[in-house]
Amino acid sequence: MTQNSASGGAPAKDAARPPLPATSWAVLGLLSFGEELSGYDLKKWADWSLRFFCWSPSFSQIYGELKRLDKEGYVTSRTVAQETGRRGKRVYRITDEGMDAVRTWARQSPVEPPVLKHGVVLRLWLGHLTRPEQMREVLGRHREYAETMRRQAEADAEGAGTEEAWAYPQLALKWAERYYAAERDLADAMLSDVEELERRRS
Repeated sequence: MTQNSASGGAPAKDAARPPLPATSWAVLGLLSFGEELSGYDLKKWADWSLRFFCWSPSFSQIYGELKRLDKEGYVTSRTVAQETGRRGKRVYRITDEGMDAVRTWARQSPVEPPVLKHGVVLRLWLGHLTRPEQMREVLGRHREYAETMRRQAEADAEGAGTEEAWAYPQLALKWAERYYAAERDLADAMLSDVEELERRRS
């Protein structure tokens, strides 16, 4: 079976359907673990794992994707009662068709190279327009950010270890921990390179 474009299109047998963006597959993937989730739940789980390597969604994005997936027949929803005086909440569940679609996407979607848009490196590239101390400050802030993200990914990976169903998400979080450790170390290396450049020019 062939696949549509690398943008995350549906399998060939569903060629009549419009291709889905990666964010749709991310939401469908969150539902593929079999739990019935509200928009709030999906936001929480995305912030817990997906934000490290794919997507940090807003509520409007989540509900937009759910509307798209519902239209495609990939999810269903219902309203469940809450505590007295509180409005019922809508929860979503993946359909069999949705499970087939996301399974096929995960198995057959072409491998896409990551798109790197690194604002800090762009500013480093434009270092001739700034002062060295400003460049050191930018790199220092980036190092702090990378280390913060590394620690959060490490903690979330440990938390994922408590659920057998989250074995592969745990591996993804370990990847994120290593990625941000590498970003931290690259920032340290760049700080050393900036200092070396200053020494050569002095």
